[in-house]
Amino acid sequence: MHLSTVILPVYRWHAEGREVWRRAEELGFDAAYTYDHLSWRVPFRDGPWFGAMPTLTAAAGVTERIRLGTLVTSPNFRHPVTLAKELMTLDDVSGGRVTLGIGSGGTGFDASVFGQEPWSPRERTQRFEEFTELLDRLLTGPDVSHQGRYYSANEARDIPGCVQTPRIPFAVAATGPRGLRLAARLGQGWVTTGDPTLFETGTPEQSLAAIRGQSERLAQALTEAGREAEVADFPRTLLTGFTPDPDRPLSSVDAFVDFAGRHAEAAGITEIVLHWPVPGTIFGYDPKVFEAIVTEAPAQLA
Repeated sequence: MHLSTVILPVYRWHAEGREVWRRAEELGFDAAYTYDHLSWRVPFRDGPWFGAMPTLTAAAGVTERIRLGTLVTSPNFRHPVTLAKELMTLDDVSGGRVTLGIGSGGTGFDASVFGQEPWSPRERTQRFEEFTELLDRLLTGPDVSHQGRYYSANEARDIPGCVQTPRIPFAVAATGPRGLRLAARLGQGWVTTGDPTLFETGTPEQSLAAIRGQSERLAQALTEAGREAEVADFPRTLLTGFTPDPDRPLSSVDAFVDFAGRHAEAAGITEIVLHWPVPGTIFGYDPKVFEAIVTEAPAQLA
């Protein structure tokens, strides 16, 4: 079981940010991610919120071991051509420590920040598929031209390419059949937050069953994509904080070990991602308990 964190981009770099990212590495997290939004939900909507790629680039400069990435990037305000260039550069700066978490995006503030109406679920899915396919080509080929329904590229060059070969890994966030097929076809990992319909009214047992069902459908998609040999070992990431009773796993080391162990056994989860504590918010966990989980739980889950 890998234990990682997501650090919201809310810190001024010289005041707090660099020390937070350094501390994440010191604690022994396998990876540290950040959200790739232009703004997020209340109360973060009207507070400090910095860009994901500059933050990750800065984090690469003050860390040495920990993997870095987005959780997740989406097509809502990005284009594959410019994103590929930024990712190639970030992979170079970090010495090959980048994972791209990528998803279809939602209907929040990012969906209308350019003044457009939010895309329908169908269009969002179609864009996600084309976006990811083109990004894969851009990060694996030095000269790419493409004329698609939503995205185009004309002799786009990404030279010298990624440090990691054939490109940085994609961790694809998906729950529906088309997204799971995309994860099986182009992903090197899968990300879930659980079933959002269960967050307010469901039970932890119902949530675990839903995640198990998602994982089983992913396994079927991998088999259909000709990757049957990878089913058992395919990385499966659970971003916590969005399942029923979200505070319980972070109430104690024992509670977290029980939570992580059940998800590993029942759903094949291989990575648990915890939000770095932010006082006064839904992520306002006890920092001492948080650090105890990070330092003590991995040995119990080994």
